[in-house]
Amino acid sequence: MSTPLTLTPGRDPDGAVVLTAVGEIDMSNSATFAAALSDTRRDADGPFTVDLTAVEYIDSAGLAALFPHVDHLRLLSNQLLAPVLTIAGLDDITTFPAQS
Repeated sequence: MSTPLTLTPGRDPDGAVVLTAVGEIDMSNSATFAAALSDTRRDADGPFTVDLTAVEYIDSAGLAALFPHVDHLRLLSNQLLAPVLTIAGLDDITTFPAQS
């Protein structure tokens, strides 16, 4: 059984390509996440953003899906994921929006 995950491609107000993820990213859906990342990279003319602000959990399989694209993406994330992104070495490409 797959963990709930919604992946929505789109563009930000400046026209840059964004892939928005909502839910949890784990071994059960990491192949779907990896395919969406590949599709988004193919559609982007340059770097693209992966919005993880609505992701509640990401495991090593989800992180592994990000690494082939690390030179072409930036991550937008919530503070909940900050420790795992830092340990994985992805903090240098991650932006954490201000808490309100």
